[in-house]
Amino acid sequence: MNPLQDFELNEINNGELPGDRPQFEITDMNSLNWAFRKIAVLKSQEKEIKALAATEKQRIEEWERQELKPLADSLSFFENLVSVYHTKQLQDDPKAKTLSTPYGKSKSRTTKAAPKEVDKEKLLQHVKDAGMEEFIKESVAWGDLKKTLTVTELEGKPIVIDSNGQAVPGVEVQPETVSFKVEV
Repeated sequence: MNPLQDFELNEINNGELPGDRPQFEITDMNSLNWAFRKIAVLKSQEKEIKALAATEKQRIEEWERQELKPLADSLSFFENLVSVYHTKQLQDDPKAKTLSTPYGKSKSRTTKAAPKEVDKEKLLQHVKDAGMEEFIKESVAWGDLKKTLTVTELEGKPIVIDSNGQAVPGVEVQPETVSFKVEV
């Protein structure tokens, strides 16, 4: 932070925050400039805090990875031993789907072979070629359609019309809003 920002921050920290005094009001360009200076220094301090927090998070996450890696390796080793043993038990007795001890259970689950979609375009083409149209969804390209629609008024009420001048059912008018964004 530069000395000017330090000054602005000290001014804020010395009781010049809303709630500590009567409500401040921006009445001219000078008071607007004053508010922007305060916003700039606060955003600068926010960036510093977030940068420090990010650095510390990275250090802690790296420490966590280093601490957990040997545990994960050991867990994987023992879980593999259990699954090898359970596989042998299933070969001897196909009904041995669960092995239970006072300290844990090993449960086996068999899933049937099932189709898996890997290429949507090839699949769509096959469905079209095979005449299985009932499996194709029909939908509106809203983003493209929206660009062609117009909001107008009819009998004092806002309505949406298409490029042919027809009212579009199923579409409502979202009222105009004004929002403000402060950039420093």
